[in-house]
Amino acid sequence: MTRKAIYPGSFDPITNGHIDIVNRATEIFDEVTIVVFDNPNKTTLFSFEERRKLISEQFCHLASVTVDVYRGLLVDYAKQKSIFTIIRGLRALSDFDYELQFSLTNRKLASEVDTIFFMTDEKYSYLSSSLVRQLVQFKGDVSAFVPVHVNNALRSKFNE
Repeated sequence: MTRKAIYPGSFDPITNGHIDIVNRATEIFDEVTIVVFDNPNKTTLFSFEERRKLISEQFCHLASVTVDVYRGLLVDYAKQKSIFTIIRGLRALSDFDYELQFSLTNRKLASEVDTIFFMTDEKYSYLSSSLVRQLVQFKGDVSAFVPVHVNNALRSKFNE
């Protein structure tokens, strides 16, 4: 039986913290599908396709990692793909409160869907995509927070 998991998020942009979670998940799961979701509460910098491309470039060397995009409910995606394990990363207690609500809601909507939480590596515990976007907006150096190709894409966006 193949162990499969979905790692959902907006990934705007993908950070080294996200990458750490994916790399650790591939040690447990045979297949990890990273799914870029639309969050209507967020204004994104990168389009769906741009985010998919940046993530795909990062994981092109791992056959066990695929990247997809989806507009809709996570549980609907899980059912369509027959992947019933969700991966989420936790940085702090505040993340847990937020993620617990979504995890329980997902279980209510689809009882076969379960969530596994990965604690972030402490070196990424403060890192978020919104922090990276804000730093770049004000010409801050984010090279320690994102891969080179993502850093270049961020710089391009803010130099347009």
